[in-house]
Amino acid sequence: MNGQAQKIRILQVEDSPLDAELLLTELDHDGLDYEVHLVDDEKAYVDALDTFRPDIVLSDLSVPGFGGERALEILRLRGPDTPFIFVSATLGEEAAIEALRNGATDYILKQNPARLASAVRRALREAEEQRARARAEQELIRAQRFESLALLAGGLSHDLRNLLQPLLLAGDTLEDYADDPRLARLGALVRDCGRRGLEMVSSMLSFARGARRAEQVRLGALLDALKLLMQGSVPRNVRMEVDVFDPDVSFEGNHTELQQCLLNLCLNAIQAMPDGGTLRIETAQVNLADDFFADSEAVQAGRYLRLSVIDSGAGMPSAVLQRLFEPFFTTKEGGTGLGLLSCKRIVASHGGLMRVRSREGEGTQFHLYLPLALEHDDADGLPAMESTLQGEAERVLVVVEEAMQLSLLVDTLDAYGYQAGASQSGTAALQWIEAHGVPDLVVMDADMNLFTGVRTLAALLDHGYAGAVLLLARPESPPNLDELPQLERLYVLDKPIQSRALLRKVREALG
Repeated sequence: MNGQAQKIRILQVEDSPLDAELLLTELDHDGLDYEVHLVDDEKAYVDALDTFRPDIVLSDLSVPGFGGERALEILRLRGPDTPFIFVSATLGEEAAIEALRNGATDYILKQNPARLASAVRRALREAEEQRARARAEQELIRAQRFESLALLAGGLSHDLRNLLQPLLLAGDTLEDYADDPRLARLGALVRDCGRRGLEMVSSMLSFARGARRAEQVRLGALLDALKLLMQGSVPRNVRMEVDVFDPDVSFEGNHTELQQCLLNLCLNAIQAMPDGGTLRIETAQVNLADDFFADSEAVQAGRYLRLSVIDSGAGMPSAVLQRLFEPFFTTKEGGTGLGLLSCKRIVASHGGLMRVRSREGEGTQFHLYLPLALEHDDADGLPAMESTLQGEAERVLVVVEEAMQLSLLVDTLDAYGYQAGASQSGTAALQWIEAHGVPDLVVMDADMNLFTGVRTLAALLDHGYAGAVLLLARPESPPNLDELPQLERLYVLDKPIQSRALLRKVREALG
């Protein structure tokens, strides 16, 4: 039974102790492991449904003051999936057919009880299969909802990125006014707000889409996104603590899948603390030795990032711990029994492993170990050209349809010593070339509608352009490079772009 004790809980409705004992003898002969609760009136029956929570009901058809038909009616109102078997000496064929129509699982004649054990086993098996189908249907509905959310998020993300782009560019521009501290502070504020908004959009879009591409996951960004997703899910009587030992630690993985895993563990922890408590997310860098790994795990000693989700809830008994990662095993009403198994698979796909520690009354700890790359002496830093972002009057043609973005990009390039030309479409870019000649560099938005980026690039090449191209593209829908004309130097930059990132890439392309 899913999420239940190993013994089968049988609720028996019978007014004859002798008949009850004879029926149970059949189950004993079959080797069924069970516990039974005997009732003979409606009040005791209803109380037993709430407190005993039976796996199956065996009921006589006729009990003084209370009958099997009433017992079946009450059960179907409370637990439509719980098997119900009539056991009677007076059940005729027509009554048996009517009982099955009303929701009974089976019927057994007291004169011939030999079939009782097999009927109980079959009823329990079919009930479990029915619950599994229901869970699968719920998962399908949930997946369809996420697909709808992904479509909505994808449509909104483009507009939101366009709104955030001016904040990032304007913030960097204002911050350059070092002689006016107020403007510099305002610039930093505007830029940080734009960056924070971009992280929120990216996190929600990534979570909704369920993207699976490998990427560099930054620990600080991962836990910031988790805190954002947990907003509104943490009750007042639960205190959430997040300890990040180094937010700049990064590793190769999948941001979305790790979000899903941590979110699942956190929600489980909250449900384990109905009376309140502490939910703590801890991080640490640890070195794992060979003897840390179990026999069934591939030994890969070295540096690991440990992500821990710790609660002060009720904890779990050893019997539950042993079955924790079984498919469809759950201790929660309405649970799917797939969440923890999914977490384990996600961690394993990152080359990591999980450990669980829990005792009744002492809370639960889930530890996720994710491998970190070996450290190198040449730690990443700012590019060497950071101090030489100034241009030398090179001509840069900017092709962007959105007027505000176009204006800010041109102003940024002008401020750093470039001769920037502005075009709001591919046709306008060609007119600019006819009037001013071929530029030294082209910066182009990949999401143009009136004259697409592919057509514009092809036309530029026909007009003799042979320089580099900086293509501004949405990270969730990168351009198909096979559709683009053959270019020796093509750089794809994620939108929205920040000023310094753009200027560094411009210097690289021109260099």
